[in-house]
Parts: sequence; structure tokens; C-alpha cells
Amino acid sequence: MRVYVPLTLSGLAAVHGAGEVGPGPLTAYAVTPGLREWYVSDDIEELEYAALNRAAAASLRLIAGKPDETRRRVVVALDVPDGAAVADPDHVLDASSLGEVRIADAVALSRAAAVHVDADDAEKDVAAAAEALGAADLGDDDARFTVDGAEDHELLWFGIQEIPGLIA
Repeated sequence: MRVYVPLTLSGLAAVHGAGEVGPGPLTAYAVTPGLREWYVSDDIEELEYAALNRAAAASLRLIAGKPDETRRRVVVALDVPDGAAVADPDHVLDASSLGEVRIADAVALSRAAAVHVDADDAEKDVAAAAEALGAADLGDDDARFTVDGAEDHELLWFGIQEIPGLIA
């Protein structure tokens, strides 16, 4: 099963140094029944992209909580055994946790399929989105527009062998 773990660049550096994504439990995003129902698609690539975007939004929340963090969203795509990632049955229909899963234990970085990271030119929009996130959560339409501006940036794909260059 493919899962998407939200991180920050400093979090990616820590993962690279430890050789694993953890410690557990980990919050990740995946194609869950709730995500399938919400997205209304049978195309697995579209569903995986939706899960990746949910993880990117969670990465933005991590960034917003760390004023000194580089303003680039980071998501690590991991392949874990079926059953290792479990959706919380109490939150299956909660829109804010669509696609959210828990992984009990750390996962070896060697199980990573890819790393997705914002390009340098997204930093300004990601910084503005991180600052506006609280107001957007409270229903401010202008702040929501600012947050959506960060979401307009596509995350770039990198192989795990490229992590040292990303964290340098």
C-alpha cells in the first residue's frame, strides 16, 4: 500500500539521518474508502494524487507551526504492507481527515518510493499560506485564497537518492 507522509525539510533531514520515517505512530495519507467516496473516482492515479495533496496540506500545517522552517512542503511516498496503515474508524467521514491513516511503527527509508517537494519558487506562496492558515480555518475567504495559492504549486518528484541534495 502506498502512503504519503507529510514532513518539513528539517524533518526530511532527520529522516535521512535516521534511515527511517518515525518514530511511530505516524500520520500519513492514503487511498482509503472515505477518500474514494469523497473523490468519486475509480482511477487509482487520481486517487493517489488526491492522497498526496492531502499530505501536502498537512505538511503546510507542520510548516505553519515552525516559524524557522524552510517554507517548502515535503511529502515522502512510502510503500508499506497492506494492513500496516489503518484509518481511524471514528474519523472516516470527517472531511478534515479524509485519507488519513496511522502507521504504528517507524518505516525504513528504503521503503520510500519518492520524495515530493515544492520548487524554490513556491516558497513565497507557501510562506503566505502558512501565515494565513489560521484565518482560513476560521472561514476568512481572503486567507483561504492565499492558502489555495500554495496549493496551486505542484510538488516536484525526487528519487530517494536525491535527498542529500534537497537537504543541503
